[in-house]
Amino acid sequence: MGNIKIHGLRKEKRKFFFVLLRLAEMGAYQRSIKVSTFLLAEKIGLSQQTASRYLLDLQRLGWIERSITRNGGLIRITEAGRSVLREVFSRLSVILESKIPSSLMFEGVVFSGLGEGSYYVTREAYRRQFIEKLGFDPYPGTLNVKLLSEHDVKARAELDNYPAIEIEGFKDKDRTYGPVRCFRALINNEAEGAVVCALRSHYNSSVIEIISPFYLRGKLKLNDGSRVRVEVFPNIPSKKGET
Repeated sequence: MGNIKIHGLRKEKRKFFFVLLRLAEMGAYQRSIKVSTFLLAEKIGLSQQTASRYLLDLQRLGWIERSITRNGGLIRITEAGRSVLREVFSRLSVILESKIPSSLMFEGVVFSGLGEGSYYVTREAYRRQFIEKLGFDPYPGTLNVKLLSEHDVKARAELDNYPAIEIEGFKDKDRTYGPVRCFRALINNEAEGAVVCALRSHYNSSVIEIISPFYLRGKLKLNDGSRVRVEVFPNIPSKKGET
């Protein structure tokens, strides 16, 4: 069913998206439809056993409602499932309709975070990918910037719809670390860096977190309350040409 990356979905859920899409094509987006595992297996090109397992997984995720009848199952996509489809549609629309800007400018003020950025940036599995895909070894910490205007907050939220440099999540013996999306950035028109999204962040879209090869507070003479301008480049690929 392909190796397409569906941004915004965790890796373990992406394989179920294509089954959800096929069910939507069969009419389950708007109404309950009668679907046997044999028919679904034919539609998705997998075994009947695998089709049955996928339906159970979709039900577990809350993406479909399913009731069993003598002649097969009645299936309807839930609001949660429809939301997944709409989100992917929105992201594809941005890409296919060439709505991706060459850059976005944000203004905000520096503030001190909880120190969590340093912990995550220094995880070796993340750090190796930052070096490989961004081309720099990040300073062990993030610069936290509180956005100043409603326009900037809205633009930050729209970043989630743009192709990003993908840093893969990983597991160690203690815990699971989620994927990170990165966008190259220029801070105060002087220092290179990258805006990082979802480093286990507790912040909403009114805040951006930045990594850089430099200690940005020192290089740019910043303190809490200092105003900064951050230019973000959604179009610039990773070192391997990824988006």
